[in-house]
Amino acid sequence: MTKNKIFKKRYWIIGCIILVIILSVSGGYLTHLYIKTENMVNESQEEIIRESDKSQLRSEKVNPVQDNVSVLFLGIDTSEHRNYGEKSRTDAIILATFNKQDHSVKLLTIPRDTYVYVPEVNYNTKINHAHFYGGPKATLETVEEFLHIPVDYYVRMNFDAFVEVVDALDGVMFDVPYEIIESDSHDQKKAIHLSPGYQKLNGEEALALARTRKYDSDVDRGKRQQEMIKAIVSKATSLTSVLKLSNIVDSIGDNLTTNLSFQEIRGFISYGLDKEINIDTLNFKGSGIYMDGAWFYKVEEESRKQIQQELNMHLNLSMNFAKQLLV
Repeated sequence: MTKNKIFKKRYWIIGCIILVIILSVSGGYLTHLYIKTENMVNESQEEIIRESDKSQLRSEKVNPVQDNVSVLFLGIDTSEHRNYGEKSRTDAIILATFNKQDHSVKLLTIPRDTYVYVPEVNYNTKINHAHFYGGPKATLETVEEFLHIPVDYYVRMNFDAFVEVVDALDGVMFDVPYEIIESDSHDQKKAIHLSPGYQKLNGEEALALARTRKYDSDVDRGKRQQEMIKAIVSKATSLTSVLKLSNIVDSIGDNLTTNLSFQEIRGFISYGLDKEINIDTLNFKGSGIYMDGAWFYKVEEESRKQIQQELNMHLNLSMNFAKQLLV
């Protein structure tokens, strides 16, 4: 199988996942929506076992109501026609840090082929393999090992929810950078055909644009995902979308697992109510390499350290403190 064919089968975007934190609580004043959201989150809860129920890089447990926190967003393909189930690899990994003081969010896309040490198996491999070996917990621990950044929570969602959320919003406006011909979410070949230009995309079209990397690279794919997140959040937080929130919650429904409780999600309400949400995107510098017949993305060490420092500062943490806790 050629590299392009392999790439064609790897897809996902995480935009809809951000909505469950930033958006769903913003309409919580509507009683029926509040109850629906609470029920959805309660049914989606899936804890991970950690000592003292916190990151090893935290001296004490945090609370989104009053603390700066981090959330790891995982996009996976659990569709029936692929039959991956819980053994799916992650098609998208985004680490988000939330700062309570300035109501800002930083999004770091981690390319799925990034070469990292995976504690679950005690050797180096692609970061997207961590979920296959040990689910969200293994991925979370891998990210902490790689960046020395505490990962407080995770949210995992499959791509069905993304398609449904975009459709529930009646599409999103996006500047398509080039012509693309792609498969849809059911692997129907050439089902999606987009021309360049600013246009409204439905769920399948948005997913196809977010998933493709045969036209550029995995890094560019990550940047498109970040821009798609901004487009979805912008549309979802507009006044015209208020009446669509119930449909959005329905779309997320069965496609979500998280260790966030409903009360913790309510702690993010200040971000959802801030009309000027500052979302800053971060990306690693690196290059592709072949090792043992496989293609990996190798992050430049200086870039890793720079982003590590920026995220630590955003969380108001000391890098030395984090390193001490790892020892």
